[in-house]
Amino acid sequence: MSTGPAIAEGSAAKQGTDWQPMRLPKVDYGQGCYVFDTEGKRYIDGSSGPAVYSLGHAHPEVNEAIKRQLDRIAHGYRYTFTSDPLEEMTEMVANFCGGGLRNMTFVSSGSEAIESCIKIALQYQTSIGQRSRRLFISRERSWHGNTMGATSISGFQARREAFEGALMPSHLLSPANAYRPPAGYLAGSGGRIDPVAVGEYCAQELERKIEELGADKVAAFVFEPVVGAAGGCVPAPPGYAKRIREICDRYGVLMIADEVMCGAGRTGTWRALEHDGVEPDIMSAAKGLAAGYVPLGVAIYHQRLKAPMFEKYGGLLTGHTFTGHTLACAAGVAVQKIILRDRLLDKVREDGRYLESRMRAALGEHPHVGDIRGRGFFWAIELVEDRGSKRPFAASLAMYQRLRDRCFLNGLICYPVGGNVDGHSGDIAIISPPYIASRPQIDEIVDILKVSLDQVLAEIL
Repeated sequence: MSTGPAIAEGSAAKQGTDWQPMRLPKVDYGQGCYVFDTEGKRYIDGSSGPAVYSLGHAHPEVNEAIKRQLDRIAHGYRYTFTSDPLEEMTEMVANFCGGGLRNMTFVSSGSEAIESCIKIALQYQTSIGQRSRRLFISRERSWHGNTMGATSISGFQARREAFEGALMPSHLLSPANAYRPPAGYLAGSGGRIDPVAVGEYCAQELERKIEELGADKVAAFVFEPVVGAAGGCVPAPPGYAKRIREICDRYGVLMIADEVMCGAGRTGTWRALEHDGVEPDIMSAAKGLAAGYVPLGVAIYHQRLKAPMFEKYGGLLTGHTFTGHTLACAAGVAVQKIILRDRLLDKVREDGRYLESRMRAALGEHPHVGDIRGRGFFWAIELVEDRGSKRPFAASLAMYQRLRDRCFLNGLICYPVGGNVDGHSGDIAIISPPYIASRPQIDEIVDILKVSLDQVLAEIL
């Protein structure tokens, strides 16, 4: 076993809880949907790690593609060479995105992808003579990344707190969450919840914020089409994305879709916003792009943004040494070819409905599961102390980490996050299996999740 403790997502370990994180085992190898530690224990990867391993582990075709590329060259520096993997990956992503999303820059992580999206938005606004547009609007209960710009626009207090005072200015709106609507919406509706009306309320909140700040001051609005770690697989309410698109267009504000976690097929369409019938101006993708075989992210921008930037500056003013990394792109090409050939997006849509049905059958009436939500192979349960009032468990109980540890002991990897209600309270567990997961493996994941939850509750209630 390792000598280092686990570091909790959401940092529950620092909140004075009566729970202590388990010590991490050492990973030995993976095979398909399973991971094995050095003591021989097997775990089913029910969350693809942090929603990364879309093809599972040790896929032989991906491994061989990586080996072949390494035998030729690992990295051709972008200012010296282009490469077949870079050009092929660019064409594939453009075809997956469709429409005007034809231009992109490849990076090494989701955080870098979002940082690039921020810089593209600012460069474009400057290029068209809108240098006053420096502000960004985003949402509470969002997480956009670990770089300073990405953290600045994130509504995840536990991950922001240490850096407050050095972050760039940002403006955070209410989460667009039909299960936990904004307080202002509930006050106006008398407590009744209509998901379409929730979406409209949240869209109007954006419009009011743009007008308050001054439309000539706002560069972009950034949001996750299906909120990942910070909220727990929260799809946008019906009609919300289209209204956001209309508002952004009306005020000259760019729409940035953060699809680092929910994109690249995770929700059943390559672009998560495709489900909503909306095309952003700029978007990010990362986790499932090369499926964790080699780190790879991408910032993609619309064709109409390209000409002003290239005319004024001669090119894109973002990127780094490893942008368009040859080996990473070769891995990404191999992953995306398999997803396309094996029709895995169709499988994610179809088996995603099966995953939903199994989760609802097992946990839908559970007295301490308040909500089951998601899309495709991206689902979460939200734990509550009381279903009627939606009251969360006390943060001091660290329920999400207790559940994570119990699942782990029982041979299931899930992705827990705390603080989704108010930054402190709230417990969720994300289930996001590899796209290759079979229905018996889905059954195994759900069965262990339910048993583990009941065991945790038996310890504290």
